[in-house]
Amino acid sequence: MSTTVKTIAVAGAVAAAMAATSSSVSAQSKEKCYGVSLAGQNDCAAGPGTTCAGTSTVDYQGNAWTLVDAGTCESMDLPAMADGTERKGSLSALERDLPA
Repeated sequence: MSTTVKTIAVAGAVAAAMAATSSSVSAQSKEKCYGVSLAGQNDCAAGPGTTCAGTSTVDYQGNAWTLVDAGTCESMDLPAMADGTERKGSLSALERDLPA
């Protein structure tokens, strides 16, 4: 193997490692927040009968989550529920706003 090929291989490996590290750091600054996404805009987990991303059928569906910046989930401004009760995001699945 020539020196040029070895250099390119090493440079490629370093670049791949750096890309993996930067995406891990980015993922660590996010958290799953349940009950904050609009219908069809969830990142995943939307209850029985759904496959994953984009499958929620109700705005603010309690069992559908979206990735948000870490530490912001439970303090997001969301519209109140129909009965006037304050609606908040949660770090675990909720039993509210589920499809009929």
